[in-house]
Amino acid sequence: MTDLPAEALAVIGGYHADPFRYLGPHVEADRPVVRAFLPGAKDVKVVDAQDHEQPLSRIHDAGLFVGDIPATDAPYKLRARWNGDFVDFDDPYRFPPILTDFDLYLLGEGTHLRSYDKMGAHPIVVDGVSGVAFAVFAPNAKRVSVVGDFNFWDGRRHAMRVRTSGFWEIFVPNVAAGQRYKFEIVGSNGTLLPLKSDPYAFATEVRPATASIVVDPVQIKHPAPAPAGANQLGKPISIYEVHLGSWRRNPKDGNSWLTYRELAEQLPGYAADMGFTHIEVLPVSEHPFDGSWGYQPTGYFAPTSRFGSPVDFAALVDACHRNGLAVVVDWVPGHFPDDPHGLGLFDGTAVYEHADPMQGRHLDWDTLIFNFGRREIANFLISNALFWLDRYGIDGLRVDAVASMLYLDYSRPPGGWIPNRHGGRENLEAVEFLRRVNTEVFGRYPETTTMAEESTAWPMVSRPADIGGLGFGYKWNMGWMHDTLNYITKDPVYRKHHHGDVVFGLHYAFTENFILPLSHDEVVHGKGSILGRMPGDRWQRFANLRAYYTFMFGHPGKKLLFMGAEFGQEREWNHDQSLDWHLLNQREHLGIHSLVRDLNKLYRETPALYQLDSEAAGFEWVVMDDTDRSVFAWLRRGRDPGTLCLVIINFTPQVQNNYRLRVPIAGAWREAFNSDAALYGGGDVGNVGRIVASDTDAGGELSLTLPPLAGVILVPEQ
Repeated sequence: MTDLPAEALAVIGGYHADPFRYLGPHVEADRPVVRAFLPGAKDVKVVDAQDHEQPLSRIHDAGLFVGDIPATDAPYKLRARWNGDFVDFDDPYRFPPILTDFDLYLLGEGTHLRSYDKMGAHPIVVDGVSGVAFAVFAPNAKRVSVVGDFNFWDGRRHAMRVRTSGFWEIFVPNVAAGQRYKFEIVGSNGTLLPLKSDPYAFATEVRPATASIVVDPVQIKHPAPAPAGANQLGKPISIYEVHLGSWRRNPKDGNSWLTYRELAEQLPGYAADMGFTHIEVLPVSEHPFDGSWGYQPTGYFAPTSRFGSPVDFAALVDACHRNGLAVVVDWVPGHFPDDPHGLGLFDGTAVYEHADPMQGRHLDWDTLIFNFGRREIANFLISNALFWLDRYGIDGLRVDAVASMLYLDYSRPPGGWIPNRHGGRENLEAVEFLRRVNTEVFGRYPETTTMAEESTAWPMVSRPADIGGLGFGYKWNMGWMHDTLNYITKDPVYRKHHHGDVVFGLHYAFTENFILPLSHDEVVHGKGSILGRMPGDRWQRFANLRAYYTFMFGHPGKKLLFMGAEFGQEREWNHDQSLDWHLLNQREHLGIHSLVRDLNKLYRETPALYQLDSEAAGFEWVVMDDTDRSVFAWLRRGRDPGTLCLVIINFTPQVQNNYRLRVPIAGAWREAFNSDAALYGGGDVGNVGRIVASDTDAGGELSLTLPPLAGVILVPEQ
């Protein structure tokens, strides 16, 4: 053995930043040679295209070999023997770079918005050889290797080349879709880190295993398109929010999850039959902890493997679209967990997160916060948002925990946060990031939309970014949800003291494009179910719920119900159990189920209930001050002058006879909906047949019977 140069020792020691500078074909002393590092190999030969072989000399016992080749650009293979027969394989160090200079420019600039086409793992063919191109961002790493089923998980065998700005890459021949892999990273201080999953992986193992899996995206069939215009402001939007792992279970198979394929057979048909227009799924990105419900993701580009493969997930989206349903996925760009295999301290330093915990750690959830001001990280997240729309035909992104992104002092004690450059509490980098996400989403996929879960009074959340808004399509109306739930949970005798909880929401109802959410957050953490929060005896509880849903569907704003609410789930949601579908065998629950179906049908067929949801012209109070009787009434209008309906809610258990109220049109009206109908479990109190509004100078006047704890919706007879 001769004395070896420093580069050779770095390769053997596993700390060479660019092993391509030493391994593979090179010129040494004016002669072409090939160098190969094959730990444990007994003999190695180089084989040319005509199968002529040339033995290589071992120059280090660790497995470093060198020998002559005809030319540095001549194709060759290596033939090596470990303990048995010789094996032929292509030398990964003879292949050219994968990332182009333009790729690197865009990645460094933060504008490579299809970065998922180049980063991660991609089956490709190079010089006629099939394999997989691997690329990862680790700017402060001393060495990065890809390890997996194809190399005994040995980080010495496929050390990657570093390119500009900290992007690492390698083409590994003969690797195929389905094989597992991770990245082995040596930090700048020489520390070998825990193996890291691929941030761009398209699939992963089922938890608790965490390896990434090579996927051939060609095999993922693009879903059929969603109904045209499904997300438009002037269209009906009624969203069924679903946690895929607990909507239904397989009781005959140990209470196992339904697969994506099983869900595709059951969920879209059910939601469509119920009259919903959209399905929103809690985060499907891969996540290690079931109890996070997906809100602590580690695999941003991978549909969770709990329920099947990416191909299977695409089939679920396709089934939704074919049933006339648009699909919204929850997207979580605000924070991520610090699991060792994940994004945290990815190369031994804070790459994805802020280094300072006063900026980089979320105190409520003990998670890490993305560094939105870092170009490469903003690029990663924006690419991820676009990925779901591009590859899986997703129709909307509901962005989680927006308030936690907007405020630097969110849930932090005094002195526990770092002000922005102006001394304020606004996270300026997050604001710019959100505006850019929305601009790119609507610019590239104008049929899709975005929805903000934003719980503060931040202005113009759902207004365009170019006029100073955040650019979202819709905003969840958290104020409406809190105020009206506070109201409806009061005993009716006390509701007159909380009348403002209902009225107040209409003061700001048209400042944003609102969605009225009764979401998963309202049925967890000891809150009970929506039905469980209704006061009174059993009859009153169900009547209150029927009245509340009628109030919701008559109120301006798009609609969202979490699964189980549509039939009056009794107990609080448990992510480890199926919904209590057996309750549909009980008359009261079946009544709620029928009521929601009919409300959805009426909503979709009545333009006055949706066309001007976000415009003040679509709403007019008729009764807003009947505090003692807790009665509310309003008109909803559509775009055509004659398109209107009247919504009346009686939130007391007393029947109101001969209740008089004005309407703009005299003549015949009819009761289009009554939540007290016997079909829904009510007492069948109401207004039968044609109801005539007497002629007055201001239009007409109706005299109605208002059923107890109920809502009625009237429309003029044509």
